[in-house]
Amino acid sequence: MQGLLDRIQEAVTFIRQSWQGHPKVGMILGTGLGGLTEQIEIQATIPYGEIPHFPISTAPSHAGRLVCGLLRGVPIVAMEGRFHYYEGYSLQQVTFPVRVMKALGADTLLVTNAAGGINPQLELADLVVIEDHINLMPDNPLRGVNDDRLGPRWPDLCEPYSRRLLGIARTSALELGIHVHKGVFVAVPGPNLETRAEYRMLKAYGADVVGMSTVPEVLVAIHSGMQVLGFSVVTDICLPDHLEPVEISKILANAAIGGQKLAKLIPRVIEQF
Repeated sequence: MQGLLDRIQEAVTFIRQSWQGHPKVGMILGTGLGGLTEQIEIQATIPYGEIPHFPISTAPSHAGRLVCGLLRGVPIVAMEGRFHYYEGYSLQQVTFPVRVMKALGADTLLVTNAAGGINPQLELADLVVIEDHINLMPDNPLRGVNDDRLGPRWPDLCEPYSRRLLGIARTSALELGIHVHKGVFVAVPGPNLETRAEYRMLKAYGADVVGMSTVPEVLVAIHSGMQVLGFSVVTDICLPDHLEPVEISKILANAAIGGQKLAKLIPRVIEQF
């Protein structure tokens, strides 16, 4: 079987045929949050299906392409849409693009997602800058034989989300007049949404928002030596005593509203990296 490092290099070699830049930041844009790419000075666009060993994104509103270029003068590579465990992919497949971003030169991962709001202080389309996470995924992308060339056997998670970058994000939001919360993200496998009892459990665990992504990518980023900044957009309210059936159209609408705020905030943050 072809080794992970070989697969990474094969993907990088293919991307280099279209783009020779060296990104400082890798970005993963979640559900409804692809509008940020309108501000990128695009130098190359590559569909996932053309990149060796990349899965295909099947989630609604995910464009499924890699965008390379400049954002406020900073070289970046951005995923318009991500991969999920619930799509049937292994977590190694889900996180493979993070490995490729690192190999291209990115030392920072900026990740966004659409999430359910567990903290009663959160409202629809609110922004949450992630300060920590709880991993309830049934697997780990680092499971298996470790390649020391890619990262350590036991990566430390005392600071999975950079406090420095979190501070930059909150200061930038204040300067722009955008209200952001700080919170804990919990990752679940999906694709079903949670029951009332499960929401009560997650709240008792200390989670503020819940989603079906992000944590696997963060684990691989930390393993790779990258620093991480993460944002959640609250797309539905998950209060057990006031729970209502979720409509995907409303989730996408709320993600778009929150995405407009992120489209203002992220470029301001990026230029300070």
